[in-house]
Amino acid sequence: MTKNGNDKQIPTYDKLFKPVIQALIQLGGSGTIEEINEKVYELEKLDDEVLRIPHLQEEARTEIEYRLAWTRTYLKKYGLLNNSERGIWTLTNSDIDINTINPSEIVRTFKGHDKSNSLVVTKNDKSNKATEIDEPLEENQEWKQQLLNTLFTMSPAAFERLAQRILRESGFIQVEVTGKTGDGGIDGKGIVRINGLLSFHIIFQCKRYKSSIPANQIRDFRGAMLGRADKGLFITTGSFTREAIKEATRDGAPPIDLIDGELLCDKLKELQLGVTVKQIETVEVNNEWFLRL
Repeated sequence: MTKNGNDKQIPTYDKLFKPVIQALIQLGGSGTIEEINEKVYELEKLDDEVLRIPHLQEEARTEIEYRLAWTRTYLKKYGLLNNSERGIWTLTNSDIDINTINPSEIVRTFKGHDKSNSLVVTKNDKSNKATEIDEPLEENQEWKQQLLNTLFTMSPAAFERLAQRILRESGFIQVEVTGKTGDGGIDGKGIVRINGLLSFHIIFQCKRYKSSIPANQIRDFRGAMLGRADKGLFITTGSFTREAIKEATRDGAPPIDLIDGELLCDKLKELQLGVTVKQIETVEVNNEWFLRL
């Protein structure tokens, strides 16, 4: 974990149980990870300096994101949350009373379920706080971190070609990589068609960053795209600051879609570009079938 002194200002994962439930209640009972996290930040009044603290120097996600991942894992094990394959988290009971939530009971139940699981490695904690565990089971990031480390080793030109391939596989046409210096950061362009009738011209920019993209880079990119495209697409292996996300969707300005490292990994997995998903075969013996012979 980060050694930053501000780390103490971040609520522990068990202290986030109620805020996550409250966030989902305010979101209508369901939400994406990003929506839930943003609502928790608002409820807990966490400032930007705290929200920027990284979990580990080599990881793109922040410490608060890591702890919230654990919070969702515990709440799911306890039966209060469910998540779909599309990444939507929901309350299992829409009438839940937040005052009945007992964090200590949730922690005890989770550990009772997983005490014999060899994948769970606990750390000694002399305090009365809930014991931390190395990685959320439902959101194991090991393959994503391995993939991001691989992307970091690519040359800028190769990363631009990867972005081109992703767009083509996603249905874009006439995708070109420009990558000209002094072109306002524009790395390529393409066209996306909706239902074979409507067409939108897009330009994209690629950044192999381990850190967060600030708002000023979004503004610079928007300035370069004005009059040249209907939409912008910013792709990075890192993340975007909250100010950058707000700038990308600012009212009255040309919209810019953002793809961070997390979403980039998910997209590569979905398209099976350099990522292979292996199915594990399970064989069961039906003893009763033999006894009936």
